[in-house]
Amino acid sequence: MKRRTALLALALVPVLACAQEKPAAPAPAAKTAPAKAPKVRFKTTQGEFVVELNAEKAPLTVENFLGYVKKKHYDGTVFHRVIAGFMIQGGGFAVEGAKLVEKPVGKPIKNEGRNGLTNDLGTIAMARTNDPNSATSQFFINVQDNAGLNFPSNGGYAVFGKVVSGMEVVDKIKAVATGNKELVMRHPLTGESLTMPSPDVPADNVVIQAVTIE
Repeated sequence: MKRRTALLALALVPVLACAQEKPAAPAPAAKTAPAKAPKVRFKTTQGEFVVELNAEKAPLTVENFLGYVKKKHYDGTVFHRVIAGFMIQGGGFAVEGAKLVEKPVGKPIKNEGRNGLTNDLGTIAMARTNDPNSATSQFFINVQDNAGLNFPSNGGYAVFGKVVSGMEVVDKIKAVATGNKELVMRHPLTGESLTMPSPDVPADNVVIQAVTIE
């Protein structure tokens, strides 16, 4: 998710020598407060799990993610891509009637894929296109070690936290039946709606009912 205190050595003054003011010891360097590790709780139709975010190693990504949490962006979205031997992905599509429709998002953020955090089992990372700096709201949780997603491969996929409780719920989600479904996406430049088939969509929606800061 070293410092030593300098000691001022005092010299002995010869007998009868004039007393001299000793220079004041320099003030100790201010200690930098460690970056907080906020936790967020995911409440889903499969149960709840908690993720601890690494604001020290991924400050931009954590700030971006928490921004979406505070705006309630994730409430009502689904895990729209589930691959049991890879990862579960969500944060972008909401249920609208019988359709899964991509939600509007903010500007893409700078990729922090080279922050030293690796895509290991149980970590959460940003989903994006092949452009390393294209992540917005979508994220994924690794359900196995995925070394191929680490820097320097295509800039790396930025890990920004890990599941600290409820991993059994993540395992339930990765095990749901999936199939080919249509997703209503937004063109990144024009905003136009595009309906495209996707092969790894849960047959029954796995809904993120709420994401809250602990």
